[in-house]
This record gives sequence, C-alpha cells and structure tokens, in this order.
Amino acid sequence: DFSFLRARGLRGLLGFLRATAAAPDDSRLLLFRHSQSIPDLQVIPVLFQNSLHQPKDPAVTLDHIFGVEPAKITSPSTDSEIALALRVLEGCCLLYSRCTALAHKYKAVQVLLNILASRGPTEQGVCLDALISLMLDSPSNQIDFEEYSGLEKVAELLKDVQVEEHIRLKCGEFLLLLIGHVYVKENTPIHEQMRNLLGEQCASLIWAASRFGSTLDADQRQMALQIQARRVVESLEPY
Repeated sequence: DFSFLRARGLRGLLGFLRATAAAPDDSRLLLFRHSQSIPDLQVIPVLFQNSLHQPKDPAVTLDHIFGVEPAKITSPSTDSEIALALRVLEGCCLLYSRCTALAHKYKAVQVLLNILASRGPTEQGVCLDALISLMLDSPSNQIDFEEYSGLEKVAELLKDVQVEEHIRLKCGEFLLLLIGHVYVKENTPIHEQMRNLLGEQCASLIWAASRFGSTLDADQRQMALQIQARRVVESLEPY
C-alpha cells in the first residue's frame, strides 16, 4: 500500500470528476451520484481511511515477528497525495451533497483544519478550497468549523507575514468566499468574530468585496476574487 499507487488512483478519480463537471449533459453526473449510493463504491470513506488518515503512533509489539501473519507495510501520505485527495474531496462535495454529509461523519472539517495547521503550502492552499466545498449548504460542517476555531486558524495564517504570500492571498480568497457564499446573512456571530480577529476595516472590506462578480463569467470572477484577496491582505496590520 504505497503512496505513489494511491496517488495514481486519485489522479484517475480527479480526472473523472473534472470531466463530469464539464460534461454537456447530466449522464456522467447521474452515474457518479448513483455510484455514491453504493457503499462499496463510495469515495469519501476511502479518502479518510487512507490518504487523509491521521494515524497515531502504533503500539510496538513483536507479533509481526513471531506471529503467523506478516506485518502490513503502509507508506505515509506524501504532500502531493494529500493535495490530490483534497481536490477529490472538493470535487465530490461540489458534485453531490450526500458526499458532504458523509464527510461530516468522518469529522472532515476537523481533519482539514489539522492539515491546514500542520502541513506545508502544497496542502494548505488546496485545503482552503476543500473547506469551502464542505461548508456550502451544510450547517453541520459549518458548526464544526466554528467549534474547532476554523476562523481563528485562517486569520492566524492571513496575518502572519512569515507565511508565504500565495497562502495569505488564498486565505483572503477563502474569507471572501466564506462570507459571500457560506455565511451570507449579515450580523451573524461569524461576522462579529471576524471583526474581532481582523479589525473593523478588514472585516468591512471582506463583507463589501464578497458581493462581487454576480454578473461576471467564471474567468472574470476568479480574477476579481484574486484582486479583492490582495486588497484584504494589504488592509491588515502586519505582526
């Protein structure tokens, strides 16, 4: 059970998900959704039991030496494997809401926040995208995000000038999408928390800028998002 083999499978899955999203009709989407109703074909459990699994230190025993069964060798997930798994998770959740609900059973938000806090830039940027997909139209995952101090973790990365610039910009994009598409109602607790963490000026900018691009095409929206994210970063006092 080696990481490069798991990564190969993830690339195949990701290719299928992208083709499904771009398909001119719904036949591939319906096929995917049907497959995810069959336990043996569900993608989410495989992700969290393998690539996104966070193993604890195993107990040291001699059973594999003196026992009749050989020890199972499993290589740890590499940075690229985790990033691929996060992209697959994001795609599954965007294509089918039941995948989002199933991910909640595996404490997906908590797992991703741990990745965000402990892994490197390769995983962090993808992790932020996957977090948004988990929370869209999912009150249970939104509650987990609040319970596990998700906003504080993102704000900490955003404000830290030692963090790579593209990750800080990605945090800005995340907050814009969070307020624009997840917590869309004004004056919710998350808005007050954002003001406390980032200051009134930055929080107000995020609220105003998150309303951008409703009439723009996909490429224009992405460009506008990147521009607004840079404004968010520049509005902060460094520490």
